[in-house]
Amino acid sequence: MSQHTRQGTTPQTIPSGGAPAPERTGAPDGRRLGLTLGMLVLPMYVALGAPSVALPAIGRALAVPFGATAWILAAWSLTSALTMPVAGRLLVRWSPFQVLVAGVVALAAGSVLAGAGPTLSVVIVGRLIGGAGAGATVIAVFAAATALPGRQRIRALGIIAAASATASGGGTLLGGAVTAWLGWRAVLAIPALALPLLLAALPSRRALTRSGSGSGSGSGERNGSTGRLDIVGAAVLSVLAGSLITLLQAHSVGLPAPVTLVVAAAGALAAVGLWWRVRSTPDGFVPRRVIASRGFLAAGLIGGTVFAGYYGVLFRAPSLIEQATGGGPLEAGVLLVPAAACSVLAGRLVGTLTDRFTGWQVSAGLAALTVVGVLVVALFTGPIPIVLGMALTVCGFAGAQAVLVSLAPDLVAADDRDTAQSLLNFMNALGGGIGPAAVAGLSGIVPVPVALAALAALPLAGLVLSLTRRPTAGRRPEPDAPRGSPR
Repeated sequence: MSQHTRQGTTPQTIPSGGAPAPERTGAPDGRRLGLTLGMLVLPMYVALGAPSVALPAIGRALAVPFGATAWILAAWSLTSALTMPVAGRLLVRWSPFQVLVAGVVALAAGSVLAGAGPTLSVVIVGRLIGGAGAGATVIAVFAAATALPGRQRIRALGIIAAASATASGGGTLLGGAVTAWLGWRAVLAIPALALPLLLAALPSRRALTRSGSGSGSGSGERNGSTGRLDIVGAAVLSVLAGSLITLLQAHSVGLPAPVTLVVAAAGALAAVGLWWRVRSTPDGFVPRRVIASRGFLAAGLIGGTVFAGYYGVLFRAPSLIEQATGGGPLEAGVLLVPAAACSVLAGRLVGTLTDRFTGWQVSAGLAALTVVGVLVVALFTGPIPIVLGMALTVCGFAGAQAVLVSLAPDLVAADDRDTAQSLLNFMNALGGGIGPAAVAGLSGIVPVPVALAALAALPLAGLVLSLTRRPTAGRRPEPDAPRGSPR
């Protein structure tokens, strides 16, 4: 990754050693802004950890197979992923705070619908809406955080990563308690608490707006761009992602063979359509200059594989603990608390590690932790190994989120940072949907331990990618490089 200084900008590389990059004077404090943003992401990640404990109860209440309940996690991750690139383009015209408000409203509305849903289909629709709001909120949060200079940026991202991993992992305790005392419907409605948290963040509105105003788009683009959204590009990417998630779960939900073939054909056509769109429309929904930046696709694939490992284990761990102990959701949630606590440690250590090692080296270590964690859960029985394996995947998830999100702005030109950030988060969140879907789909064909062992192949691929990257591969385009305005 290049560590040269571009004219008129502050270098924002993750240093391989030595002193941190210089910081702009008068910039918002990374720790303070990180705490504000971390608070805002709590409901979104609770929406993944908490329902995982309630899935057995949901399956029994709605009279559906346990494998089908994986859609409750996958649906959220799917629309969250798909909304992220759209939200990134909205940041051309809107401030992060405006995107944040829109996201939180959708997040709360969808969660209320999911909690009130009389059938699994309605529950999934609510989760799709809530996930879309979560995706917009995540992009707004990271747009504000990544605008910070050097050390302040990694400090804020470390806090956000710790908050997100604690919420998704610690959400198991909250989900278990709420399921035991109030029922599973209350668990699905928990993310609606984002609305009062948004009100609590109003005093930081000025900092959010100021940080986001330079987060990635040039001032001319933000103030005057009227580029249209590439609907075709967004559509083919959405169909491709949805087809992939559906095919992975086709067996577990009993999808008829003709329908499966139609979904597969739609996915294949969408893949071809996306390839054609990227080539024919360089400044479209997926800009060619962004995905062609050296190291960008590798960063996204590494993050996606690590997220897949974490969310795949998160999907299965509570039910495995219930089977091992004979307890209920509350007991499973309590036992998973130590694993969630590891996210705080990972968030605090990531800044120190990135002072001594390159981002690629740190991501390799985090991917390795995820591989080991998945295999521990797959190969050993009993609550202690499950909690240990879960803890390792939590560390990989929390650390990778901070490192790779911080790395992305240094791989592209300044004008493309919002777009790059949203596409990177799209790949991460899509991986989070693939993990549960893959485990659910394989569990209907092979024993659960085999399904989890197969899941470990994904973060293993991320480990290989991390090891084959070179720090000098992250060279950004020069300031005068031609580029179109985002659409």
